[in-house]
Amino acid sequence: MTITRQDTDPVRALQALEDGRSSVRLRAALAVGTTPDPHFVDKLIERCAIEPEFFVRDMLTWALTRHPVSVTLPELVREVRSECAQARSQALHTLSKIGDRQAWPAITRTLLSDADDEVARSAWRAAVVLVPEGEESALAAVLATQLGRGEREVQLSLSQALVALGEVVAPALRAATTVPDPHVRVHALATQRLLRDPDAGFEFAIEEAKRVVALGGPGQEG
Repeated sequence: MTITRQDTDPVRALQALEDGRSSVRLRAALAVGTTPDPHFVDKLIERCAIEPEFFVRDMLTWALTRHPVSVTLPELVREVRSECAQARSQALHTLSKIGDRQAWPAITRTLLSDADDEVARSAWRAAVVLVPEGEESALAAVLATQLGRGEREVQLSLSQALVALGEVVAPALRAATTVPDPHVRVHALATQRLLRDPDAGFEFAIEEAKRVVALGGPGQEG
């Protein structure tokens, strides 16, 4: 992507973030990130909440990561409490990219079980990145309460988050294989399979788990 002298004018770049053309907004976000200025953080975060294009939102996140954590972190932590679902989701996504564990207290159980699937998925990913050493088991227990939730894409995200935590998730998964809800049992069994064999593939793991549950088989040890 070619950046012109006009693109690198930060004030013009901020104005261009509101342009009707996504390509212009993309260049603007790149320009702001290339020449970071703490005064622009609020505008970047504000735009994240309403930007309709995924690739522009991703560039906005990148631009935010280029700014001082001391400036971005408080604003993003405030944003995860927004009433706007996209604002919460993007703030969580950006916190996961920044990776500063000072943000951990903002990853609440409420966010991890947010009614909006995209917010919840962003919270799961952020939690795995930000969880302090020694708190992985507690996080796994909370994440396990979301097993069986949503469509396949949502379930894949949760399984990936659980697997990323490693063997500490095994007790929570074992417990989930014994609950009455068959959707939860299937998801738990599939996640156990991925924990043992990450190359198995989610679709294969789900179909295998469905057969086990349909036959009334017991939960497998994780």
